[in-house]
Order: sequence, then C-alpha cells, then structure tokens
Amino acid sequence: MHSVAEQVRTERDFIDPDHAALFAARAGNVGLCTIVGIDGSFSRRLGAQLAVLPDGTFVGSLSDGCLEQQLASDLAGLREPVVKRYGRGSDTIDFRLPCGGGLDILLDPKPHRQACENAVRSLIRREPAALPLPEVSPLAERRYIPALEITVFGEGPEPEAFAQIARAAGIAVRTVGKDALSLGQTPEMAKPDRWTAALLLFHDHEWELPVLHHVLAGDAFYIGAQGGENARIARTHALLGSGMSEEDIRRMQSPVGLIDACRDPHTLAVSALAEIMAAYERLRPHA
Repeated sequence: MHSVAEQVRTERDFIDPDHAALFAARAGNVGLCTIVGIDGSFSRRLGAQLAVLPDGTFVGSLSDGCLEQQLASDLAGLREPVVKRYGRGSDTIDFRLPCGGGLDILLDPKPHRQACENAVRSLIRREPAALPLPEVSPLAERRYIPALEITVFGEGPEPEAFAQIARAAGIAVRTVGKDALSLGQTPEMAKPDRWTAALLLFHDHEWELPVLHHVLAGDAFYIGAQGGENARIARTHALLGSGMSEEDIRRMQSPVGLIDACRDPHTLAVSALAEIMAAYERLRPHA
C-alpha cells in the first residue's frame, strides 16, 4: 500500500502541472492553498494552487520555495479555511515576496474531497471543470481546462524530435506515422477534441489531404502543417478542390512555428511547440 505522498508523486509524473494540486487534494489530510488575489505583479496566475501533504511535502508550485514553507506552517494550525495576505500589505512583517507584490491566498485545511474528485473526473473525460471555493474566498471557484495533448502525423526526424521535446516538457504526445495510415484514406481514429493540437510533419505532402479532412472535422484548437509558401498554396488548392470551405482552411497554420525558416528538426520542434503552447495558454480561464 503506497503512502499518500508516494501515490501523489506517482500521479504527478503523468498529469498536467496545473492540475497536480487538485489531484492531490482528493486525499485525506491534504491541505489546499489557492491564490485568490494578486496585488501588483507575480510569476503565477490567479487561481494557482499548492497542495500540502501530511508529510510536509508539496504538490504544485506557487513560488521559488520561500512561500511554500510559510504556507505549510500557516496551514498546520488551521481548522477552517481562511484568506491570508502575503507580501505587500501583510500583517506578517517578517515575510516579503521577492517581487514586492502582495497575494491573497486561500488556505483550506480540508478542501471538499468529493468536489475535488468530481473536477478530476471531468478533466479525465476531457471536459472543463470547476472547483467551488469556500465562502471566505473572493474567488467563487477555480476553473480548469483539460490537459494539452498533441497528435503528430508524419514520419522521419521531425516527428521524433518534436515528440522528444514535448514529452520532456510533460506534454502528452501521440505520433501517427505512415505505417498507421493508408494513402488517400481518412485515419481510423477519434477526431481531436477542443484541447488537442494536430501537427502534420510530412515531406510527402500527398499524405496530407485525408489527414487534414480528419482533423478539420474535429475541434482541435491548433492545426499546423509543415512546409513553405509553395506547399501552403498547393495544399490550399487541394483542400478547396476537395470541397473544404475557406473558413475551415483558415483554421490551419502553415508554415508552423515562431521561428522563420527552421533548418533542422530540433529547431522546428521547439518553434512549433512554442506556438502550440501559446495557443493553448489563450484557452485558459482567468482563474
């Protein structure tokens, strides 16, 4: 039987960091801290969370470590949730944030376990979720979106480099090579959901048309295809000729990435991943 700490650490290796504290808070004796107000600038978003485990370890991230220790100490003596100011404007004169700002943080020693579980189940189903917060919080709920997933179609060094870098960043990546496709046939797989990016990294552009019909029929927030201007023009004409609407075609990004004219697979991978992550960040709710 694993301890709570061991169980959470195992899960943490496979879940979105933004969801980690929520996953941990399902377990008994785990406290939950939530940023519910920001005065000035700070390196985390409103709604960022930290779970404090019974052994004093943390799941999630709110700062560089100094704040976490203070929160664990303050949480230890609580029986009911409270909102406490840290940094600028705080009554605790011996604690200051390096950024000089102020934070209002909800310290909840006993978050509603079933509400946490319900939110986790929604995220596993790839649905948005919300966790109601105690009445003392000026923020009524903490909202979540499902974790970023990326499906990469293609073959060769580019998909391999992309998958390697994305997985190192903790992002779930599915690679679909030519061996899993039939030329001219629509892929036999589920269409991408709203929280999935689709990236086509083919040198043989003849493989693209049915794949694009498949992903454009789904809800992917990002659809990108490798290639220069000539490839983009030829691809657009082929899609129009196959009955695709101009509105759907405008959903597609080509060339891909934030760096112009990438000349090696790893640079292309970093460039495309940055573009995808930026698009995903724009999907996040404010809290």
